[in-house]
Amino acid sequence: MTDANSEEVNPESVVNAWKMKLPEFKPEHNPHGLLEESSFATLFPKYREVYLRECWPLVQKSLGEHNIKAELDVIEGSMTVKTSRKTWDPYIILKARDMVKLLARSVPYEQAVKVLNDDVACDIIKIGTQTQNKDRFVKRRQRLIGPNGSTLKALELLTSCYILVQGNTVSAVGPYRGLQQVRRVVEDTMENVHPIYHIKALMIKRELARDEKLKNESWERFLPTIPHKNTSKRKQPAKKRTKKEYTPFPPAPPESKVDKLLATGEYFLKEDQRKHRKKHENQEKQDQAEVRRKERRESAFIPPEEPSSSGTKSATSSDINVEELKNKIRKSQTKRKRV
Repeated sequence: MTDANSEEVNPESVVNAWKMKLPEFKPEHNPHGLLEESSFATLFPKYREVYLRECWPLVQKSLGEHNIKAELDVIEGSMTVKTSRKTWDPYIILKARDMVKLLARSVPYEQAVKVLNDDVACDIIKIGTQTQNKDRFVKRRQRLIGPNGSTLKALELLTSCYILVQGNTVSAVGPYRGLQQVRRVVEDTMENVHPIYHIKALMIKRELARDEKLKNESWERFLPTIPHKNTSKRKQPAKKRTKKEYTPFPPAPPESKVDKLLATGEYFLKEDQRKHRKKHENQEKQDQAEVRRKERRESAFIPPEEPSSSGTKSATSSDINVEELKNKIRKSQTKRKRV
């Protein structure tokens, strides 16, 4: 493996690490092959059996080019990939494992076979555990797909990845940088952030990367701000209980009957005196209740208070001006005569 990495890369000369081409690994770099056999098995659902039967010869052919054996067990519902004595690439078995995983997650063969390339990888994102409410989960998953799959298509064009939403997982196949962007968009969408904000940001970044002046500057002022909505606010109780001050001493035990008798002094009385005292207290309570009952009955016969007539002033003859009254009468009589 020393020949493959003989050309050392100067870190100062690397402007963009994402665009750096990976050196190709050839059979001459590992002439002795692998020491041990490695194998991976993946289960697949029942509805994928028909499709896997049809495309399995193509899977065996594509893996056979890298000296990997592939087996399909329909009875157990599993796919197995193994290395052979002729296998020279130690990492190809992990690529084959990813390929059968994608086939089990309903990814078509044409997209899954791309994982065998060096510059292509895959990512299976689990979204089922991010939201507890099922209705909320379905709505956010549909928001990721968009109307007629338009949101998913826009993400595929911007990230150069193939994306498939299936059940509780999102499968993505593409370059490493695109997979990183897809994972961020999917996780934020399930956390109640609309994917349109990320799509806008990706479009702006693509345009800014083409501009020679703004290529090496900060792009934060151009990117849209993502509003954070907290939908899981805890409901506040109607009555809030205030905590008592902490004391290291335990609470006092409740008073027993003997303690109550000692406090009132009845403990030292004789039985007859105690009975007489209790009878006297009961008699007092009955008398008080009788008084209250009488007052309640007699309250219906108490007449209401009448308003006092002292407040109104009686009109006396002394208050009336006789001369003014005469003049008014004369004026009214003269008006009638004129009419």
